[in-house]
Amino acid sequence: MDQVAQHAGVSVMTVSRVMNNVPGVKKTTREVVMRAVKELGYSPNAAARSLARHGSGRVGLLYSNPSAGYLSEILVGALDEAQRSGALLVIEKCDLSLESEKAAIGRLVSGGVAGVILPAPHADSQPAIAELQDHGVIAVAVGTGRSRSDANVVRMDDFAAAADMTRHLLELGHRRIGFVKGAENQTVSMERLLGFEHEIRNTEPAATALIEPGNFTYRSGFEAAERLLSDPQPPTAIFASNDDMAAGVVAAAHRRGLDVPGDLSVAGFDDTHIATAVWPELTTVRQPVARMAEAALRIVLDESRSGRDRARDGKPVDRMLPHELIVRTSSGQVPVRN
Repeated sequence: MDQVAQHAGVSVMTVSRVMNNVPGVKKTTREVVMRAVKELGYSPNAAARSLARHGSGRVGLLYSNPSAGYLSEILVGALDEAQRSGALLVIEKCDLSLESEKAAIGRLVSGGVAGVILPAPHADSQPAIAELQDHGVIAVAVGTGRSRSDANVVRMDDFAAAADMTRHLLELGHRRIGFVKGAENQTVSMERLLGFEHEIRNTEPAATALIEPGNFTYRSGFEAAERLLSDPQPPTAIFASNDDMAAGVVAAAHRRGLDVPGDLSVAGFDDTHIATAVWPELTTVRQPVARMAEAALRIVLDESRSGRDRARDGKPVDRMLPHELIVRTSSGQVPVRN
């Protein structure tokens, strides 16, 4: 609206009066404003206007995360907060291609959302955030590994969380520890790897880290564990960057006749439902995924209601929520080997 006002040479209030069909605006002024609207391709955001007037509106959520457990937690948190606040949650699924992502965002924008929640991996998608900025729609990145200057963020300290889990395994006596990395297109993957490496380097320099790639899927965890356990000197513990991959590690151990944790300790990350669905139950890092989604939806509502221009004040929200180390039966003392 600011851009329309500048283009037409009138005040923002005049643009608002024209767009809302308020009487008392000169015909020539109305024509100048509408010409500017057409030339700039401006489309009033219906949901944002609704939020400002009535305290409710539409909030979009974009997803394509391969982890069903992670998605479930995101949806539970977002839906609960939407119900409490009277907002309507609009969900769009897409794949990881730029074309699919852009098309899904287009559908959300055309549906009049005031803001869009971007869970990982979209939390790290620069094209997605730029597209929302172009449309004047609030973006909230959930589960990214860093703060952003161009979008609101809700996250946890993945570096510290991974370091905490690594320290737990070291305290159990493990000195050959495998690590299964997450998807390369997500900043949390690097933060978790760095936390793991930092703790080994600073707490137990004599320990050996065996690192394998993964992409946050069960299959990638299984395949990474197969490679690690085929080593002439296999690790006594494997730390996977999410619970889905950790479940794959447990399956690979069972396939080889290994006892968990008697022969191999296994740790995961996130504490999604699969952590307690496998046997033995996973030691893991509890990421407050549902609470992060709740916080993201509240940010959209607060930003819409306040009308603050984040592009102008340059201060997006960066909310950090605490993690928790959950010790279950998949981790134990280092096995004694002959």
